[in-house]
Amino acid sequence: MFESLTEKLESIFKKLKGKGLLKEEDVEVALKEIRLALLEADVNFKVVKDFVQKIKEKAIGKEVLESLTPGQQVIKVVNEELCRLLGKTNSRIPLSPNPPTIIMMVGLHGSGKTTTSAKLARLFKKEGRRPMLVAADLQRPAAIDQLITLGSQIDVPVYFSKDIKDPVTLCYDSVKKAKVDARDIVILDTAGRLHIDESLMTELKKIKESVSPKESIFVADAMTGQDAVNIARNFSEQIGIDGIILTKMDGDARGGAALSIISVTGKPIKFIGTGEKIEMLEPFYPDRIASRILGMGDVLSLIEQAQKTFDHKEAEKLQKTIMDESFTFDDLREQLQKMRNMGPLENLINMIPGMNKIKNLDIDERELVKVEAIISSMTKKEKRDHNIINGNRRRRIALGSGTTVPDVNRVIKQYIEIKKMLKMFKGKKGFKLPKVLPF
Repeated sequence: MFESLTEKLESIFKKLKGKGLLKEEDVEVALKEIRLALLEADVNFKVVKDFVQKIKEKAIGKEVLESLTPGQQVIKVVNEELCRLLGKTNSRIPLSPNPPTIIMMVGLHGSGKTTTSAKLARLFKKEGRRPMLVAADLQRPAAIDQLITLGSQIDVPVYFSKDIKDPVTLCYDSVKKAKVDARDIVILDTAGRLHIDESLMTELKKIKESVSPKESIFVADAMTGQDAVNIARNFSEQIGIDGIILTKMDGDARGGAALSIISVTGKPIKFIGTGEKIEMLEPFYPDRIASRILGMGDVLSLIEQAQKTFDHKEAEKLQKTIMDESFTFDDLREQLQKMRNMGPLENLINMIPGMNKIKNLDIDERELVKVEAIISSMTKKEKRDHNIINGNRRRRIALGSGTTVPDVNRVIKQYIEIKKMLKMFKGKKGFKLPKVLPF
């Protein structure tokens, strides 16, 4: 996410910080480079022009150029303007005072609307709500089947009908059904097209008039860049939207859509999709995204991910294990599994400040699978006492896990190093286990 833009901006800021005292000409040169970096990231031209102008007004002021760290002050100005560009604060989906809250999902075919509808339903369910999904895309029978499958995965009911051919009638009936079943959230997965046409817009307008949704959410594929921005503007003008969800952000190294879409539509980004898995939908925090763009990481999001995955009681149990020096291979495997549940390792690494600067950092999640397979091939005694694992046992473990003896040796060596490190933690006064273990 934003990889190429981050690299370019870091290079520009490095030059600024290296100069010590700054002149107005230095800032002008840096601003030209920032402008070019944003245009290369597929950010809307008018947005870039306005963004650079606002930075210029602040960055060439006396308080910046005559400060003790002018380079850092310019970065601070850029950070503030990025936050403004991205919407300043996190924007939630408001709930209706008279349930159900109706959320209408709109967008073109292929934007990830159906999957995102299910992801959103899952989030509401985790908050204690009673969501219901509605398969209102009658253009594609596969979309109905897909939503039913996703609904069963997250244990959320899906309202659909193979007999009703009119999506307006279906949506209207679904709201009546939600009231009967005491469902407080109704998410309408409406039809899309490969491109905007009159019949699609007419259909969506009729649905909106029929059920009066609390929120109309436009779902856009971030990887389409300026196309996503132009389509969003069209939907906003013709249908009226209240917010945006950007999907496939994990595959968008440029970030042009995220940096343009709010300015062009005047509507906030509510969530971003960071992967295909059903749990990979994050609330959009402008300040955190600005921090990621500037290569400063996103520690708050990392901590939140950890808190969702690591149970407090389990953390206390692990702390006792470390205090008793009884940390086994089973404990190691359990921690690795929890790390994998937090999301793709590459995403987690990029949330840590400074990690994006490490070149050729190869994040291969298959290695974790290999480690788990090796531990699973050990006997109970071997898991408790690595000292008994001799040459013959190592060969048997390698054969059982489909790996090699050097792989087994490496895992045992890593385990020994981790035990040493944990022993050091134990020796510290007032030792308390961190939320995320450093392995």
